[in-house]
Amino acid sequence: MVGMMDDEHCYRVASSRDGRFDGAFVTAVLTTGIYCRPSCPATTPKPHNVRFYATPAAAQDAGFRACKRCRPDAAPGSPEWDARADVVARAVRLIGDGVVEREGVSGLSRRLGYSARHLHRLMHAELGTGPLRLALAHRVQGARALLENTDLAVTDVAWAAGFGSIRQFNDRIREVYALSPTEIRRRSSRPAAKPLPSEDPRRHQESAHDVVHARLAYRPPLDLDGLLSFLGQRAIPGVEAYDGTTYSRVLRLPHGAGTVDIRANNTADHRTASQSTADRHPTVDCAFQLDDIRDYATAVSRTRRLLDLDADPHAIGAAFADDPFLGRPSRLEPGRRVPGTPDPEELALRAVLGQHVSLLTARALAARLTERWGEPLRSPRPGLTHAFPTAAALATAGLDELPMPRSRAQALHQLAVELTTRSLGLDQGADRDEMERALLAISGIGPWTAGYVRMRGLGDPDVFLATDLGVRRALSGSAANPTQWKPWRSYAVMHLWSREPENQPHYPTERQAR
Repeated sequence: MVGMMDDEHCYRVASSRDGRFDGAFVTAVLTTGIYCRPSCPATTPKPHNVRFYATPAAAQDAGFRACKRCRPDAAPGSPEWDARADVVARAVRLIGDGVVEREGVSGLSRRLGYSARHLHRLMHAELGTGPLRLALAHRVQGARALLENTDLAVTDVAWAAGFGSIRQFNDRIREVYALSPTEIRRRSSRPAAKPLPSEDPRRHQESAHDVVHARLAYRPPLDLDGLLSFLGQRAIPGVEAYDGTTYSRVLRLPHGAGTVDIRANNTADHRTASQSTADRHPTVDCAFQLDDIRDYATAVSRTRRLLDLDADPHAIGAAFADDPFLGRPSRLEPGRRVPGTPDPEELALRAVLGQHVSLLTARALAARLTERWGEPLRSPRPGLTHAFPTAAALATAGLDELPMPRSRAQALHQLAVELTTRSLGLDQGADRDEMERALLAISGIGPWTAGYVRMRGLGDPDVFLATDLGVRRALSGSAANPTQWKPWRSYAVMHLWSREPENQPHYPTERQAR
Protein backbone atom coordinates (compact mmCIF):
# COMPACT_ATOMS: atom_id res chain seq x y z
CA MET A 1 0.00 0.00 0.00
CA VAL A 2 1.27 3.50 -0.87
CA GLY A 3 0.07 6.26 1.45
CA MET A 4 -3.74 6.21 1.41
CA MET A 5 -3.88 4.24 -1.89
CA ASP A 6 -4.04 0.46 -2.13
CA ASP A 7 -2.31 -1.54 -4.85
CA GLU A 8 -5.48 -1.81 -6.94
CA HIS A 9 -5.87 1.99 -6.98
CA CYS A 10 -2.20 2.45 -7.84
CA TYR A 11 -2.51 -0.01 -10.71
CA ARG A 12 -5.52 1.84 -12.13
CA VAL A 13 -3.57 5.09 -11.96
CA ALA A 14 -0.55 3.55 -13.69
CA SER A 15 -2.75 1.90 -16.34
CA SER A 16 -4.34 5.25 -17.18
CA ARG A 17 -0.92 6.96 -17.16
CA ASP A 18 -2.31 9.69 -14.92
CA GLY A 19 0.44 12.30 -14.60
CA ARG A 20 -1.26 13.94 -11.62
CA PHE A 21 0.15 11.15 -9.44
CA ASP A 22 3.77 11.50 -10.61
CA GLY A 23 5.83 11.83 -7.46
CA ALA A 24 3.14 10.32 -5.22
CA PHE A 25 4.48 6.80 -5.80
CA VAL A 26 6.56 4.77 -8.27
CA THR A 27 5.76 1.55 -10.10
CA ALA A 28 8.44 -1.17 -10.08
CA VAL A 29 8.34 -3.92 -12.72
CA LEU A 30 9.62 -7.32 -11.63
CA THR A 31 10.40 -8.58 -15.15
CA THR A 32 12.62 -5.62 -16.10
CA GLY A 33 14.01 -4.50 -12.73
CA ILE A 34 12.97 -0.91 -13.53
CA TYR A 35 10.80 1.55 -11.61
CA CYS A 36 8.77 4.26 -13.34
CA ARG A 37 6.54 7.21 -12.62
CA PRO A 38 2.78 6.50 -12.99
CA SER A 39 2.58 8.37 -16.30
CA CYS A 40 5.37 6.40 -18.00
CA PRO A 41 4.34 5.80 -21.65
CA ALA A 42 5.78 2.26 -21.66
CA THR A 43 3.39 -0.68 -21.94
CA THR A 44 1.65 -1.33 -18.64
CA PRO A 45 2.83 -4.67 -17.19
CA LYS A 46 0.55 -7.37 -15.81
CA PRO A 47 -0.68 -6.73 -12.25
CA HIS A 48 1.26 -9.67 -10.81
CA ASN A 49 4.50 -8.25 -12.23
CA VAL A 50 4.41 -4.89 -10.46
CA ARG A 51 5.16 -3.55 -7.01
CA PHE A 52 4.36 -0.05 -5.76
CA TYR A 53 6.64 2.04 -3.57
CA ALA A 54 6.07 5.36 -1.83
CA THR A 55 9.47 6.75 -2.85
CA PRO A 56 12.20 6.09 -5.43
CA ALA A 57 14.50 5.34 -2.49
CA ALA A 58 12.35 2.37 -1.46
CA ALA A 59 12.36 1.03 -5.02
CA GLN A 60 16.13 1.41 -5.19
CA ASP A 61 16.46 -0.32 -1.84
CA ALA A 62 14.52 -3.25 -3.30
CA GLY A 63 16.97 -3.51 -6.19
CA PHE A 64 15.18 -1.61 -8.97
CA ARG A 65 16.77 1.06 -11.16
CA ALA A 66 15.23 4.24 -12.58
CA CYS A 67 13.54 4.20 -15.97
CA LYS A 68 15.57 6.06 -18.59
CA ARG A 69 12.44 6.98 -20.52
CA CYS A 70 10.16 8.63 -17.95
CA ARG A 71 12.83 9.85 -15.49
CA PRO A 72 10.94 9.17 -12.20
CA ASP A 73 13.57 11.12 -10.27
CA ALA A 74 12.60 14.31 -12.19
CA ALA A 75 8.94 14.26 -11.10
CA PRO A 76 7.60 16.75 -8.54
CA GLY A 77 7.69 15.64 -4.92
CA SER A 78 4.75 14.04 -3.19
CA PRO A 79 2.31 16.60 -1.73
CA GLU A 80 1.62 14.13 1.09
CA TRP A 81 4.82 15.03 2.95
CA ASP A 82 3.92 18.73 3.05
CA ALA A 83 0.36 18.11 4.20
CA ARG A 84 1.10 15.62 6.97
CA ALA A 85 2.37 16.60 10.41
CA ASP A 86 3.47 13.20 11.79
CA VAL A 87 7.07 12.26 12.54
CA VAL A 88 7.64 10.40 9.23
CA ALA A 89 6.52 13.41 7.19
CA ARG A 90 8.67 15.72 9.32
CA ALA A 91 11.65 13.41 8.78
CA VAL A 92 11.09 13.35 5.01
CA ARG A 93 11.02 17.16 4.90
CA LEU A 94 14.24 17.42 6.91
CA ILE A 95 15.97 14.82 4.74
CA GLY A 96 14.97 16.81 1.66
CA ASP A 97 16.62 19.83 3.27
CA GLY A 98 19.90 17.90 3.60
CA VAL A 99 19.96 17.36 7.36
CA VAL A 100 21.30 13.79 7.09
CA GLU A 101 24.09 14.99 4.81
CA ARG A 102 25.15 17.56 7.39
CA GLU A 103 24.31 15.94 10.73
CA GLY A 104 23.86 12.26 10.01
CA VAL A 105 20.93 10.06 11.02
CA SER A 106 21.73 10.72 14.67
CA GLY A 107 21.31 14.47 14.12
CA LEU A 108 18.01 13.88 12.30
CA SER A 109 16.66 11.72 15.11
CA ARG A 110 17.74 14.27 17.77
CA ARG A 111 15.83 17.01 15.97
CA LEU A 112 12.70 14.85 15.99
CA GLY A 113 13.10 13.62 19.56
CA TYR A 114 13.40 9.92 18.72
CA SER A 115 16.18 7.37 18.87
CA ALA A 116 17.82 6.59 15.54
CA ARG A 117 16.65 2.96 15.76
CA HIS A 118 13.03 3.89 16.44
CA LEU A 119 13.01 6.48 13.66
CA HIS A 120 14.36 3.86 11.24
CA ARG A 121 11.58 1.46 12.27
CA LEU A 122 8.90 4.09 11.77
CA MET A 123 10.15 5.12 8.34
CA HIS A 124 10.79 1.59 7.10
CA ALA A 125 7.31 0.48 8.17
CA GLU A 126 5.70 3.23 6.09
CA LEU A 127 8.15 3.92 3.26
CA GLY A 128 9.91 0.59 2.87
CA THR A 129 13.26 2.23 3.49
CA GLY A 130 15.13 4.06 6.23
CA PRO A 131 16.42 7.64 6.56
CA LEU A 132 19.93 6.85 5.34
CA ARG A 133 18.77 5.25 2.11
CA LEU A 134 16.26 8.05 1.54
CA ALA A 135 19.05 10.60 1.98
CA LEU A 136 21.26 8.63 -0.40
CA ALA A 137 18.51 8.71 -3.03
CA HIS A 138 18.33 12.51 -2.67
CA ARG A 139 22.12 12.63 -3.02
CA VAL A 140 22.00 10.66 -6.27
CA GLN A 141 19.21 12.82 -7.68
CA GLY A 142 21.20 15.95 -6.82
CA ALA A 143 24.27 14.51 -8.52
CA ARG A 144 22.33 13.81 -11.70
CA ALA A 145 20.97 17.36 -11.71
CA LEU A 146 24.50 18.73 -11.38
CA LEU A 147 25.74 16.49 -14.18
CA GLU A 148 22.96 17.69 -16.48
CA ASN A 149 22.78 21.36 -15.51
CA THR A 150 26.37 22.38 -14.87
CA ASP A 151 29.80 22.13 -16.44
CA LEU A 152 31.41 20.97 -13.21
CA ALA A 153 34.02 18.25 -13.57
CA VAL A 154 32.63 14.84 -12.65
CA THR A 155 34.95 14.64 -9.64
CA ASP A 156 33.63 18.00 -8.42
CA VAL A 157 30.04 16.78 -8.84
CA ALA A 158 30.81 13.76 -6.66
CA TRP A 159 32.20 15.99 -3.92
CA ALA A 160 29.42 18.56 -4.22
CA ALA A 161 26.73 15.86 -4.01
CA GLY A 162 28.22 14.52 -0.77
CA PHE A 163 29.88 11.29 -1.90
CA GLY A 164 32.96 10.19 0.03
CA SER A 165 34.80 8.74 -2.96
CA ILE A 166 34.70 8.67 -6.76
CA ARG A 167 34.26 4.90 -6.70
CA GLN A 168 31.22 5.14 -4.43
CA PHE A 169 29.82 7.88 -6.66
CA ASN A 170 30.28 5.89 -9.87
CA ASP A 171 28.90 2.68 -8.37
CA ARG A 172 25.79 4.34 -6.97
CA ILE A 173 25.03 6.25 -10.19
CA ARG A 174 25.34 3.04 -12.21
CA GLU A 175 23.20 1.13 -9.71
CA VAL A 176 20.34 3.63 -9.91
CA TYR A 177 20.46 4.75 -13.55
CA ALA A 178 22.38 1.95 -15.35
CA LEU A 179 24.55 4.74 -16.78
CA SER A 180 27.92 6.13 -15.83
CA PRO A 181 28.19 9.79 -14.78
CA THR A 182 29.88 10.67 -18.08
CA GLU A 183 27.12 8.89 -20.02
CA ILE A 184 24.46 10.87 -18.14
CA ARG A 185 26.21 14.10 -19.06
CA ARG A 186 26.62 13.06 -22.69
CA ARG A 187 22.94 12.07 -23.02
CA SER A 188 21.76 15.35 -21.52
CA SER A 189 19.96 17.55 -24.03
CA ARG A 190 20.71 20.64 -21.97
CA PRO A 191 20.93 23.71 -24.21
CA ALA A 192 23.49 26.39 -23.60
CA ALA A 193 22.22 28.30 -20.59
CA LYS A 194 21.18 31.89 -21.13
CA PRO A 195 21.68 34.19 -18.15
CA LEU A 196 18.57 35.49 -16.46
CA PRO A 197 18.10 39.26 -16.67
CA SER A 198 19.48 39.80 -13.15
CA GLU A 199 22.70 37.90 -13.81
CA ASP A 200 25.95 39.68 -14.56
CA PRO A 201 27.32 37.98 -17.73
CA ARG A 202 30.88 38.91 -16.73
CA ARG A 203 30.51 37.09 -13.42
CA HIS A 204 29.05 34.11 -15.28
CA GLN A 205 32.19 33.93 -17.41
CA GLU A 206 34.61 34.44 -14.53
CA SER A 207 32.98 31.95 -12.17
CA ALA A 208 30.76 29.66 -14.21
CA HIS A 209 30.67 26.97 -11.54
CA ASP A 210 28.95 29.41 -9.18
CA VAL A 211 25.92 29.89 -11.45
CA VAL A 212 23.78 26.77 -11.74
CA HIS A 213 20.65 26.67 -13.86
CA ALA A 214 17.85 24.35 -12.83
CA ARG A 215 14.41 23.43 -14.11
CA LEU A 216 12.04 22.65 -11.23
CA ALA A 217 9.11 20.41 -12.14
CA TYR A 218 5.58 21.00 -10.88
CA ARG A 219 2.04 19.74 -11.40
CA PRO A 220 0.13 22.19 -13.62
CA PRO A 221 -1.56 24.56 -13.48
CA LEU A 222 0.64 27.10 -11.72
CA ASP A 223 -0.06 30.82 -11.48
CA LEU A 224 3.63 31.68 -11.36
CA ASP A 225 3.07 35.33 -12.30
CA GLY A 226 0.70 35.79 -9.36
CA LEU A 227 3.02 33.92 -7.02
CA LEU A 228 6.06 36.03 -7.91
CA SER A 229 3.96 39.19 -7.70
CA PHE A 230 2.91 38.25 -4.15
CA LEU A 231 6.54 37.75 -3.17
CA GLY A 232 7.60 40.89 -5.01
CA GLN A 233 5.10 43.08 -3.15
CA ARG A 234 6.73 41.94 0.10
CA ALA A 235 10.33 42.07 -1.15
CA ILE A 236 12.86 43.61 1.26
CA PRO A 237 15.38 45.83 -0.54
CA GLY A 238 18.81 44.24 -0.34
CA VAL A 239 17.39 40.78 0.43
CA GLU A 240 14.94 40.45 -2.47
CA ALA A 241 14.30 42.10 -5.82
CA TYR A 242 11.43 41.93 -8.30
CA ASP A 243 11.26 43.67 -11.67
CA GLY A 244 7.87 42.39 -12.78
CA THR A 245 9.39 39.41 -14.59
CA THR A 246 12.13 37.95 -12.41
CA TYR A 247 12.06 37.52 -8.65
CA SER A 248 15.43 37.23 -6.95
CA ARG A 249 16.35 36.68 -3.33
CA VAL A 250 19.23 35.87 -1.02
CA LEU A 251 19.39 32.37 0.45
CA ARG A 252 21.08 31.58 3.76
CA LEU A 253 22.50 28.08 3.24
CA PRO A 254 24.46 25.62 5.39
CA HIS A 255 27.87 26.28 3.82
CA GLY A 256 27.47 29.94 2.91
CA ALA A 257 25.13 32.34 1.16
CA GLY A 258 23.51 32.08 -2.22
CA THR A 259 20.96 33.75 -4.46
CA VAL A 260 18.20 32.44 -6.68
CA ASP A 261 16.62 34.08 -9.72
CA ILE A 262 13.15 32.85 -10.69
CA ARG A 263 11.76 33.93 -14.00
CA ALA A 264 8.01 34.11 -14.62
CA ASN A 265 6.76 31.93 -17.45
CA ASN A 266 5.03 34.06 -20.04
CA THR A 267 3.87 30.97 -21.87
CA ALA A 268 0.67 28.99 -21.58
CA ASP A 269 2.18 25.83 -20.08
CA HIS A 270 1.92 26.97 -16.46
CA ARG A 271 -1.76 27.84 -16.79
CA THR A 272 -2.88 24.81 -18.76
CA ALA A 273 -4.51 22.15 -16.63
CA SER A 274 -4.37 19.40 -19.24
CA GLN A 275 -1.37 17.96 -21.06
CA SER A 276 -0.36 14.63 -22.51
CA THR A 277 0.46 12.26 -19.71
CA ALA A 278 3.42 11.05 -21.72
CA ASP A 279 4.99 14.51 -21.55
CA ARG A 280 7.24 15.53 -18.74
CA HIS A 281 5.97 18.00 -16.22
CA PRO A 282 6.43 21.69 -17.06
CA THR A 283 9.21 23.41 -15.17
CA VAL A 284 10.13 26.71 -13.56
CA ASP A 285 13.44 28.17 -14.71
CA CYS A 286 15.80 29.12 -11.89
CA ALA A 287 19.41 30.22 -11.65
CA PHE A 288 21.38 29.69 -8.44
CA GLN A 289 24.53 31.56 -7.53
CA LEU A 290 26.20 29.82 -4.60
CA ASP A 291 29.16 30.46 -2.37
CA ASP A 292 29.55 26.67 -2.04
CA ILE A 293 28.29 24.21 -4.65
CA ARG A 294 27.58 21.66 -1.89
CA ASP A 295 24.48 23.74 -1.12
CA TYR A 296 22.89 23.12 -4.52
CA ALA A 297 20.45 20.39 -3.44
CA THR A 298 19.42 22.33 -0.33
CA ALA A 299 18.92 25.51 -2.38
CA VAL A 300 16.67 23.62 -4.81
CA SER A 301 14.65 22.07 -1.96
CA ARG A 302 14.12 25.43 -0.28
CA THR A 303 13.13 27.11 -3.54
CA ARG A 304 10.57 24.39 -4.16
CA ARG A 305 9.08 25.17 -0.74
CA LEU A 306 9.13 28.89 -1.48
CA LEU A 307 7.05 28.30 -4.63
CA ASP A 308 4.91 25.44 -3.21
CA LEU A 309 5.86 23.36 -6.24
CA ASP A 310 4.89 20.00 -4.74
CA ALA A 311 1.25 20.96 -4.29
CA ASP A 312 -1.53 19.05 -6.06
CA PRO A 313 -3.76 21.75 -7.65
CA HIS A 314 -6.23 19.16 -8.94
CA ALA A 315 -7.02 17.84 -5.46
CA ILE A 316 -7.27 21.37 -4.08
CA GLY A 317 -9.43 22.60 -6.96
CA ALA A 318 -11.71 19.59 -6.64
CA ALA A 319 -12.27 20.38 -2.96
CA PHE A 320 -13.42 23.91 -3.85
CA ALA A 321 -15.23 23.15 -7.11
CA ASP A 322 -18.71 22.70 -5.65
CA ASP A 323 -18.38 25.36 -2.98
CA PRO A 324 -20.88 28.18 -3.71
CA PHE A 325 -18.46 30.82 -2.46
CA LEU A 326 -15.00 29.64 -3.58
CA GLY A 327 -16.00 27.55 -6.57
CA ARG A 328 -15.96 30.29 -9.16
CA PRO A 329 -12.72 32.08 -8.18
CA SER A 330 -10.90 28.77 -7.72
CA ARG A 331 -11.83 27.84 -11.29
CA LEU A 332 -10.62 31.20 -12.53
CA GLU A 333 -7.26 30.81 -10.75
CA PRO A 334 -6.77 27.04 -10.42
CA GLY A 335 -3.00 27.39 -10.16
CA ARG A 336 -2.93 29.56 -7.06
CA ARG A 337 -0.32 28.37 -4.53
CA VAL A 338 0.58 29.25 -0.95
CA PRO A 339 3.93 31.10 -1.03
CA GLY A 340 6.35 29.50 1.40
CA THR A 341 9.81 30.51 2.53
CA PRO A 342 13.35 29.17 2.29
CA ASP A 343 13.92 30.24 5.92
CA PRO A 344 11.13 29.75 8.50
CA GLU A 345 13.02 31.73 11.17
CA GLU A 346 13.33 34.70 8.83
CA LEU A 347 9.63 34.57 8.02
CA ALA A 348 8.67 34.47 11.71
CA LEU A 349 10.83 37.52 12.47
CA ARG A 350 9.38 39.37 9.49
CA ALA A 351 5.82 38.46 10.53
CA VAL A 352 6.31 40.01 13.96
CA LEU A 353 8.02 43.05 12.48
CA GLY A 354 5.08 43.64 10.13
CA GLN A 355 2.26 43.30 12.66
CA HIS A 356 -0.42 46.02 12.42
CA VAL A 357 1.27 47.92 9.56
CA SER A 358 0.90 48.09 5.79
CA LEU A 359 3.13 46.16 3.41
CA LEU A 360 5.00 49.33 2.47
CA THR A 361 5.73 50.19 6.10
CA ALA A 362 6.75 46.61 6.88
CA ARG A 363 9.15 46.60 3.92
CA ALA A 364 10.70 49.87 5.03
CA LEU A 365 11.20 48.58 8.59
CA ALA A 366 12.69 45.32 7.33
CA ALA A 367 15.04 47.21 5.01
CA ARG A 368 16.35 49.31 7.91
CA LEU A 369 16.73 46.19 10.03
CA THR A 370 18.67 44.45 7.25
CA GLU A 371 20.94 47.41 6.55
CA ARG A 372 21.79 47.73 10.23
CA TRP A 373 22.14 44.07 11.31
CA GLY A 374 22.04 41.97 8.13
CA GLU A 375 25.02 39.97 6.92
CA PRO A 376 26.68 41.45 3.79
CA LEU A 377 27.07 39.05 0.89
CA ARG A 378 30.55 37.98 -0.12
CA SER A 379 29.60 38.66 -3.74
CA PRO A 380 26.83 41.28 -3.76
CA ARG A 381 24.74 41.91 -6.86
CA PRO A 382 22.58 44.85 -7.88
CA GLY A 383 19.57 44.72 -5.58
CA LEU A 384 20.91 41.83 -3.50
CA THR A 385 23.44 42.90 -0.90
CA HIS A 386 22.59 41.30 2.46
CA ALA A 387 21.11 38.23 4.05
CA PHE A 388 18.27 39.01 6.44
CA PRO A 389 19.56 39.36 10.04
CA THR A 390 19.85 36.14 11.98
CA ALA A 391 17.93 35.58 15.20
CA ALA A 392 21.28 35.66 17.02
CA ALA A 393 22.05 39.12 15.62
CA LEU A 394 18.63 40.46 16.60
CA ALA A 395 18.80 38.93 20.08
CA THR A 396 21.57 41.40 20.96
CA ALA A 397 20.49 44.29 18.72
CA GLY A 398 19.20 47.62 19.95
CA LEU A 399 15.77 47.32 18.38
CA ASP A 400 14.58 50.50 20.11
CA GLU A 401 16.37 52.34 17.29
CA LEU A 402 13.57 51.33 14.91
CA PRO A 403 10.42 53.44 14.55
CA MET A 404 7.92 50.97 15.94
CA PRO A 405 5.97 50.47 19.17
CA ARG A 406 7.95 49.28 22.16
CA SER A 407 5.68 46.24 22.56
CA ARG A 408 6.50 45.04 19.04
CA ALA A 409 10.23 45.58 19.57
CA GLN A 410 10.02 43.52 22.75
CA ALA A 411 8.11 40.74 20.99
CA LEU A 412 10.70 40.70 18.19
CA HIS A 413 13.55 40.59 20.72
CA GLN A 414 11.96 37.77 22.73
CA LEU A 415 11.29 35.74 19.57
CA ALA A 416 14.94 36.21 18.51
CA VAL A 417 16.13 35.03 21.92
CA GLU A 418 13.87 31.97 21.84
CA LEU A 419 15.12 31.05 18.38
CA THR A 420 18.76 31.60 19.36
CA THR A 421 18.56 29.44 22.48
CA ARG A 422 16.59 26.80 20.53
CA SER A 423 13.75 27.03 23.01
CA LEU A 424 11.68 27.47 19.85
CA GLY A 425 12.66 25.35 16.87
CA LEU A 426 11.58 26.54 13.44
CA ASP A 427 12.56 24.25 10.59
CA GLN A 428 10.93 21.66 8.35
CA GLY A 429 10.96 19.13 11.17
CA ALA A 430 9.14 21.34 13.65
CA ASP A 431 5.99 20.06 15.28
CA ARG A 432 3.41 22.56 14.01
CA ASP A 433 1.20 22.42 17.09
CA GLU A 434 4.13 22.82 19.49
CA MET A 435 5.52 25.70 17.41
CA GLU A 436 2.18 27.52 17.51
CA ARG A 437 1.89 27.11 21.28
CA ALA A 438 5.45 28.39 21.75
CA LEU A 439 4.79 31.45 19.61
CA LEU A 440 1.57 32.26 21.44
CA ALA A 441 3.46 32.11 24.74
CA ILE A 442 5.55 35.12 23.64
CA SER A 443 4.04 38.41 24.78
CA GLY A 444 2.92 40.44 21.78
CA ILE A 445 2.40 37.48 19.43
CA GLY A 446 -1.18 36.40 18.85
CA PRO A 447 -3.18 33.94 16.75
CA TRP A 448 -2.80 35.78 13.44
CA THR A 449 1.00 35.85 13.56
CA ALA A 450 1.27 32.26 14.80
CA GLY A 451 -1.10 31.10 12.06
CA TYR A 452 0.73 33.07 9.39
CA VAL A 453 4.05 31.47 10.41
CA ARG A 454 2.41 28.06 10.45
CA MET A 455 0.93 28.62 6.97
CA ARG A 456 3.91 30.13 5.16
CA GLY A 457 6.84 29.17 7.39
CA LEU A 458 6.02 25.51 7.99
CA GLY A 459 3.88 24.87 4.91
CA ASP A 460 0.71 23.82 6.71
CA PRO A 461 -2.01 23.61 4.01
CA ASP A 462 -4.89 23.93 6.49
CA VAL A 463 -4.55 27.30 8.27
CA PHE A 464 -7.43 29.76 8.32
CA LEU A 465 -6.61 33.34 9.39
CA ALA A 466 -10.03 34.21 10.76
CA THR A 467 -9.02 37.63 12.14
CA ASP A 468 -7.22 38.81 9.00
CA LEU A 469 -8.62 42.06 7.61
CA GLY A 470 -8.46 40.90 4.00
CA VAL A 471 -10.17 37.61 4.82
CA ARG A 472 -12.92 39.36 6.78
CA ARG A 473 -13.49 41.87 3.98
CA ALA A 474 -13.72 39.09 1.38
CA LEU A 475 -16.20 37.13 3.51
CA SER A 476 -18.27 40.15 4.49
CA GLY A 477 -21.98 39.53 3.91
CA SER A 478 -21.48 35.95 2.71
CA ALA A 479 -22.74 32.72 4.23
CA ALA A 480 -19.44 30.91 3.56
CA ASN A 481 -18.44 28.21 6.05
CA PRO A 482 -14.62 28.01 6.27
CA THR A 483 -14.73 24.63 8.03
CA GLN A 484 -15.93 23.13 4.75
CA TRP A 485 -12.62 24.11 3.14
CA LYS A 486 -10.58 21.66 5.20
CA PRO A 487 -7.89 20.42 4.66
CA TRP A 488 -6.98 23.22 2.22
CA ARG A 489 -7.88 26.35 4.16
CA SER A 490 -4.47 27.95 3.53
CA TYR A 491 -5.31 27.90 -0.19
CA ALA A 492 -8.74 29.35 0.58
CA VAL A 493 -6.97 32.26 2.33
CA MET A 494 -4.88 32.85 -0.80
CA HIS A 495 -8.05 32.92 -2.95
CA LEU A 496 -9.63 35.43 -0.56
CA TRP A 497 -6.49 37.58 -0.54
CA SER A 498 -6.46 37.60 -4.33
CA ARG A 499 -9.58 39.80 -4.21
CA GLU A 500 -7.68 42.51 -2.36
CA PRO A 501 -6.02 45.47 -4.10
CA GLU A 502 -2.24 45.42 -4.10
CA ASN A 503 -0.49 46.57 -0.92
CA GLN A 504 -3.59 46.19 1.24
CA PRO A 505 -2.53 45.36 4.79
CA HIS A 506 -3.14 41.83 6.04
CA TYR A 507 -3.11 41.81 9.81
CA PRO A 508 -5.56 40.98 12.59
CA THR A 509 -8.56 43.07 13.45
CA GLU A 510 -7.88 42.60 17.16
CA ARG A 511 -4.81 43.71 19.07
CA GLN A 512 -2.48 40.86 19.94
CA ALA A 513 -0.12 42.56 22.39
CA ARG A 514 -0.51 41.27 25.90
